[in-house]
Amino acid sequence: MNEEFLINVTPQETRVALVQQGVVQELHVERSASRGLVSNVYLGKVVRVLPGMQSAFIEIGLERTAFLHVADIWEGRVGDASRPIERILSEGQKLVVQVLKDPIGTKGARLSTQISIAGRLLVYLPQEKHIGISQRIEDEGERDALRQRLMRLIPEDEMGGFIVRTMAETASDQDLASDIAYLRKTWADVQSAARTAKPPSLLYEDLNLAQRVLRDLVSGETSGILIDSRENFQKLKAFAAEYTPQVEPLLEHYTGERPLFDLNGIEEEIQKALARRVDLKSGGYLIIDQTEAMTTIDVNTGGFVGMRNFDDTIFKTNLEAAQTIARQLRLRNLGGIIILDFIDMESDEHKSAVLEELNRALSKDHTRMTVNGFTQLGLVEMTRKRTRESLAHVLCETCSTCGGRGEVKTARSVCYEILRDLLREARQFNAREYRVLAAPSVIDLFLDEESQSLAMLSDFIGKPVSLHAESGYTQEQFDIVLL
Repeated sequence: MNEEFLINVTPQETRVALVQQGVVQELHVERSASRGLVSNVYLGKVVRVLPGMQSAFIEIGLERTAFLHVADIWEGRVGDASRPIERILSEGQKLVVQVLKDPIGTKGARLSTQISIAGRLLVYLPQEKHIGISQRIEDEGERDALRQRLMRLIPEDEMGGFIVRTMAETASDQDLASDIAYLRKTWADVQSAARTAKPPSLLYEDLNLAQRVLRDLVSGETSGILIDSRENFQKLKAFAAEYTPQVEPLLEHYTGERPLFDLNGIEEEIQKALARRVDLKSGGYLIIDQTEAMTTIDVNTGGFVGMRNFDDTIFKTNLEAAQTIARQLRLRNLGGIIILDFIDMESDEHKSAVLEELNRALSKDHTRMTVNGFTQLGLVEMTRKRTRESLAHVLCETCSTCGGRGEVKTARSVCYEILRDLLREARQFNAREYRVLAAPSVIDLFLDEESQSLAMLSDFIGKPVSLHAESGYTQEQFDIVLL
């Protein structure tokens, strides 16, 4: 399946779209003011050790302190798996750490003391000694051959482990040796900086988004990489020539008059990826809700009634939904716990077919995940590794009107709340008059359907109540002024 990467670069942000057969499969956004931190290496300082949680908070120079669990401490795991964190770390201690997960929501960055540095063909693990092979290389003979080749290239007296990436399958010994030398030099620079720096300090920063695309995402199925910035095209060309020479011929500078993302319908796809509802071609639809704890995806038949019987209608909708769900997970970069609520199916054969279709569609995703079968309630539980914020969290913020609920009180509910507050104020204060400031929709209701309710309250408290519409108020916002 041919795939194409479209890279839109401005001074403020870089956006990357992965397009397969004309359909957008992935969207990545990185902003200059808030670049992702995953894989960055810092010299940090322990500010607090929590024995009860077997965790510690580490100051690495971010807005919030970062989080380190005992399971992510390399020394503790290798030396003694049962060793408590209070015997490993102490407050004020300097520590070289790497970011595993970006700060997400109210949570600080997740850290590890086990360092890994990614190259084009290999991932270097300076504290380890073993050689691992990417799980995507399935042939055992090929795995053993790659392991033997790498062992011949690594001097016995030099410590450090490696993970062989999928791209190394077709690499020459010279390519592997160059990657080893580059990774070792990078680690030596990190160690040198750590000896002289004062915490908190950044010791190593991962590549920018466009460079990571060339290193991590481009595969043998990639047919082209279009970049709409001449300056960045030249930079990527130079980067590719040095580190990913097989990718260099795929790079192309887009010079058309229409914006690259407009021409390929990417802007429209971004808007769709932020919507709660996703329509299916059959007439069914998905409802996607993100919460802090998990993401839920509900499948509905909608207006689809095209099959011979209701069971076939449900089965067809669920099959299409399985394909669409897999694409939406990649497109929106949804992670953590994900609950899929397919339409109830009576047939076990249909359930197995839907689950098989879901796993087949998810196999195209390069992010690690686990999928469980149908529960007794008919739900599918799955997890998808979350290292960066979802697309919605990058591009959007909590609604200032509803506070993230997705709903606001009706004008009538606000009217009744104002009546209760007027009664409360009248009992506490002896004002000459009460003036209500509220949104126009609320004031209109008081002047029309609820005018009698307001008149009755005014008679009850024995004081006049005046109304004033404030166009700048949200529907839930109001004030009562004592005159």
